[in-house]
Amino acid sequence: MLNRVILIGRLTKDPELRYTPAGVAVTQFTLAVDRQFSGSKEEREADFIPIVTWRQLAETCANYLRKGRLAAVEGRIQVRNYENNEGRRVYVTEVIADNVRFLESANREGGGQGRDESGGSGTAGGSGYGGGNRSSGSGNSGKSNNSDPFADDGRPIDISDDDLPF
Repeated sequence: MLNRVILIGRLTKDPELRYTPAGVAVTQFTLAVDRQFSGSKEEREADFIPIVTWRQLAETCANYLRKGRLAAVEGRIQVRNYENNEGRRVYVTEVIADNVRFLESANREGGGQGRDESGGSGTAGGSGYGGGNRSSGSGNSGKSNNSDPFADDGRPIDISDDDLPF
C-alpha cells in the first residue's frame, strides 16, 4: 500500500500553532494548489487543501510561513471523523505533512508576487534539517540572520580547488 502526496501551492492564511494538552505542537494551514486546466472563463481554478504538521515541523512552519508564501508539502492523506454538537458525523480529509519546503525567501515583500526561488529553498521536516529560509540581508522578523553561513549576500564566494570534494 502507498499513501504519499506532494503538493506545491500558496498559503491562504498564516499557519495556526496550537499545543495539545500533552504539550505537542500542531500547526494547521491551507494550501491553495492551482489545477492544471482552466475553467470556461479563462480563469484558473484551485483546490484548497488542509495541511497539518506536528512537533518541531509545526513550530518551524508557524515561525517562517506566512499567507501568500509558496511552499511544497510532502506527506500522507488522512481521513478522520468526529461527532459535532448536533450529533452528526463529520468527515475531514487532510494532508499530514512530514516535510515542508519553503520555496520563497522569508524577507520577500508582496506575498505571492515575484520570482520563484525554489533553487535555494529552505527545508523543514523529515530530512533532519533545522528548517528556515534563505534570505538576503536583514529584516527577517527581527531574528538574527547570522546562523546561515550560506546566506546570499550578493557577493561571489571564493572557493579554491582544495576545498572541493571531487
